[in-house]
Amino acid sequence: MSSDLHPTLDPTKMGLGRSIAVLTSGGDAQGMNAAVRATVRVGLYTGAKVYFVHEGYQGLVDGGDNIRLATWESVSMMLQLGGTVIGSARSKDFRTREGRTKAACNLVKLGITNLCVIGGDGSLTGADAFRSEWSGLLGDLVTAGSISEAEAKQSSHLNIVGMVGSIDNDFCGTDMTIGTDSALHRIIEVVDAITTTAQSHQRTFILEVMGRHCGYLALVSALSCGADWVFIPEMPPDDGWEDHLCRRLADQRARGSRLNVIIVAEGAMSRDGQPITSDQIKELVTDRLGFDTRTTVLGHVQRGGTPSAFDRILGSRMGVEAVMALLEATPETPACVVSLSGNQAVRLPLMECVQVTKDVTAAMAEGRFEDAIKLRGKSFENNWKTYKLLAHINPPDVKSNINVAIMNIGAPCAGMNAAVRSAVRMGIIQGHTMLAVHDGFDGLAHGQIEPITWTSVAGWTGKGGSMLGTKRALPGKMLKEISQNIAKFNIHALVIIGGFEAFVGGLELVQAREKYEEMCIPMVVIPATVSNNVPGSDFSIGADTALNTITATCDRIKQSAAGTKRRVFIVETMGGYCGYLATMAGLAAGADAAYIYEDKFNIKDLELNVEHLVEKMKTTVKRGLILRNENSNANYTTDFIFNLYSEEGKGIFDCRKNVLGHMQQGGTPTPFDRNFGTKMGAKTVMWLTDKLKECYRHGRIFANTPDSACVLGMRKRALTFQPLTELKADTDLEHRIPKTQWWLKIRPIMKILAKYDIKLDTSEHTNMEHVINKRGDLGK
Repeated sequence: MSSDLHPTLDPTKMGLGRSIAVLTSGGDAQGMNAAVRATVRVGLYTGAKVYFVHEGYQGLVDGGDNIRLATWESVSMMLQLGGTVIGSARSKDFRTREGRTKAACNLVKLGITNLCVIGGDGSLTGADAFRSEWSGLLGDLVTAGSISEAEAKQSSHLNIVGMVGSIDNDFCGTDMTIGTDSALHRIIEVVDAITTTAQSHQRTFILEVMGRHCGYLALVSALSCGADWVFIPEMPPDDGWEDHLCRRLADQRARGSRLNVIIVAEGAMSRDGQPITSDQIKELVTDRLGFDTRTTVLGHVQRGGTPSAFDRILGSRMGVEAVMALLEATPETPACVVSLSGNQAVRLPLMECVQVTKDVTAAMAEGRFEDAIKLRGKSFENNWKTYKLLAHINPPDVKSNINVAIMNIGAPCAGMNAAVRSAVRMGIIQGHTMLAVHDGFDGLAHGQIEPITWTSVAGWTGKGGSMLGTKRALPGKMLKEISQNIAKFNIHALVIIGGFEAFVGGLELVQAREKYEEMCIPMVVIPATVSNNVPGSDFSIGADTALNTITATCDRIKQSAAGTKRRVFIVETMGGYCGYLATMAGLAAGADAAYIYEDKFNIKDLELNVEHLVEKMKTTVKRGLILRNENSNANYTTDFIFNLYSEEGKGIFDCRKNVLGHMQQGGTPTPFDRNFGTKMGAKTVMWLTDKLKECYRHGRIFANTPDSACVLGMRKRALTFQPLTELKADTDLEHRIPKTQWWLKIRPIMKILAKYDIKLDTSEHTNMEHVINKRGDLGK
């Protein structure tokens, strides 16, 4: 957000005298409502008038009741609804100049010169065309006498900002489009349900998912459920794939697998451009192998249902950025699209993104499939590489004579097993012997170590908790026993998957290298904890699943509050001293406040929140939701806050409290956690394999440099390995949190969306980036 042009500009006055219209167009996607809600509320916060355009571009053409003023209350209770509340339609009229002239007239009459479009690339291309011919349309309207010269002068320029809403994730320039994560949730729910019936009968299931031109849903679903094969339009299978597929399925059965899963994108095709259909694959498997085979076409189920926490947060963040981009735009600024890169909201020139998206289609049509994968961006490319490594290589006959041990540390969380599975399989593919350590450092000290095989981790991707068993014990008091077992079991490298204890335990092992030579082996810590408090990573495996659990619970709580009216719920979340879950769940569930340790609060703040809720009860929205992180304050406990609110709210609202507890650690992992765990596990073993070659001296492994013991973390836009010892300086060891946390910058958004009178920090400027520069691989 910007301060370059107006360093002293008050963000609450940026929109005075201006009008913004928001519309959703093309196919619907879960999370569009979050984007609409944020656009409306931040627009109102800046002092602008905000209008809903109902039924997409058709509503823009038809005008009248289709373009209506939005109010703060009119976007209440929208966050948890799928689809788009303001309606979407594919408009033939808008494609004609006559239709666009009508649309321009409707906007000019209402003084609207800022348009926010949420839709796919077709909708956004239409918006840009509308903007480029705007002055011509106004000229026609003046000539026809539909508008006056003065009206034309007042509306001489149209600003356009796009947000991409598409479940296919088919728009280049953004890591994720609004709706993709929710669609993956629907797919994985179905896969999990199908898996149980398939195992009962030893069946092969073929699932057809959406994605006419983009294989993202199919690819990530295949990674998330450990599918045997995936067909995507960007990379058709090699000639003779039929034999390869049948050989692979038979192989899996011979290894004892009771089910096979094949995922097909609806746009899958062969090298010569012929469609590959689920029926065709079914016929092949039945005829050649005689397997009991079933097909399931998911269809519009994938578009439906409640949006995931990720999509709500993504929609909300994009909505805020879109309003800022509109209000900061000048006539020279190109139309931009708000995108996600890593965990950052960025602005990109709309037509550059559309061009790269078209380039993908051209590359596919010309048979340049490697280019098509590259043009889709780093995230897509990484997914494809991981899938290829895990799915299409058989373990080698030659062993490497390397033993890699793998363990879980700390509290269990969803996604740990996915990381273990991919690390084990990647290790076996490299020729290593993989060893499972049960019950954390205790197990390492007591010799609870055994070989773990390819088949023993089958089906682990979708299982919650920790199959290896996990404990919080640190290695400090067991160093002698641990070093003896490292020697006894001839362990050459260590993979530690867990939370803050995994980080501290890793540090203790590194510090023990001076005394115990056995500790001089490469090791990697993979962050896995619901608290998301491991230094060196913006995200931990398991946090997304916990966030969705909290958000779904808050939805139900809000629903009950809406039924009884004038009720405030106080909900306590996990996270230790880290306020990530409370903050992000607050944003995803539309909370009125989230109390956390990192953002100090006092009795005055609590009073302010109560006053805020008293005012809120006078509106049509007669309910409140307050989140409190478990360790946010030793004195202002959940009970204290509940009692305070109950006392102060007497006669105005009543209170209820919920402590969510261990349900936040359980459940089946979300697609994000399965995919994230799978990629982290695979990347770790690849890195360790290279590091072992570096550390091989005189017939043995010896690693004692800081960079031989790392945390693998997601940092802004990339997965990076960072030495444990370097990260110590950025760690508050007493409170078990990193000293710098990226998500704290998102907290003001939650307060603004809850109608608090605070100043949005506009000092961090999101400059317009270029797609070509942003992804160096696109220029080639």
